[in-house]
Amino acid sequence: MCAILKAAGGLTEIEGIKVGHCTDANAATGVTVVLVEEGARAAVDVRGSAPGTRETELLQPSRLVEEVQAIVLAGGSAFGLDAAGGAMRYLEERGRGYSTGPIRVPIVPAAIIFDLFIGSATVRPDAEMGYRACLEASAGPIVEGSVGAGTGATVGKIYGPQQAVKSGLGSTSCRCGELVVAALAVVNAFGDIYDRRGKLIAGPRHPQSGLMQCTADLLLSRSSPGFSGNTTLGVVATNGCFNREALRKIAQMAHNGLARSIWPVHTMWDGDLVFSLSLGEQEADISLAGTMAAEALAGAVERAIVTATTLAGIPAVSDLQKQDCD
Repeated sequence: MCAILKAAGGLTEIEGIKVGHCTDANAATGVTVVLVEEGARAAVDVRGSAPGTRETELLQPSRLVEEVQAIVLAGGSAFGLDAAGGAMRYLEERGRGYSTGPIRVPIVPAAIIFDLFIGSATVRPDAEMGYRACLEASAGPIVEGSVGAGTGATVGKIYGPQQAVKSGLGSTSCRCGELVVAALAVVNAFGDIYDRRGKLIAGPRHPQSGLMQCTADLLLSRSSPGFSGNTTLGVVATNGCFNREALRKIAQMAHNGLARSIWPVHTMWDGDLVFSLSLGEQEADISLAGTMAAEALAGAVERAIVTATTLAGIPAVSDLQKQDCD
């Protein structure tokens, strides 16, 4: 029997994974590192039209290197890709990476969100923050909410960031027999967030009334243009044994979880992508693993909203609900 395990460790339910954050709440930005020091087979699928990435081309089929030692997620737009250098330093110090003969080169793909509209636009994640996130990495339950790469995340931005809702980072896992698939999401979407029952839980707040609206309705009415600076980043991982081609299919299917929980999604104003990792030897069906990945990622997106906290003047859902009660 399959079930979403929201209260469990999330991505760290997969043995061999550690997750660490470095958070700058004053600047509203940060870094999250997914450490797989012993190596993990990896792939990626990019659906958004405005991605900011490093080393993702290496994860395509037919490339030489099969395994990565970390995935770095960061704020700061393209500037934040510097954080991957800190993770590389951490891994090199510990002798991890792809062997080239004289040295080992850590393989660290990275992706970023655009969070420069809130907090400080001139303070961005760098190599030092990436290194500190590695030092904080743990195999224990993942700290969720407005932390790490999710510190400056917001959703529902058709009216601009000041009418958005605060988001963050969430993680869940899904188990079916011995097979475990887990997901982590950093949700910085242009669109709205819906729960598993299809109920709107976070959308743009009307400038006058403050009430949440549906982005798709506003686009269809042509009363509002789009807004750039958005991306949802996902990492799904499994204890199943899959090669890169299978992992790419699992990442593709995981995007169905984004389509179930974010609308509109994969727009020209978003850089949405999903990394996928395989760390085990458990035999499993690709379609089952992909379906579980979509379930886990949809749950992670919802967790990113409900665990977020108000920051830089952008209210979280929890505080908006309190206002409604008042």
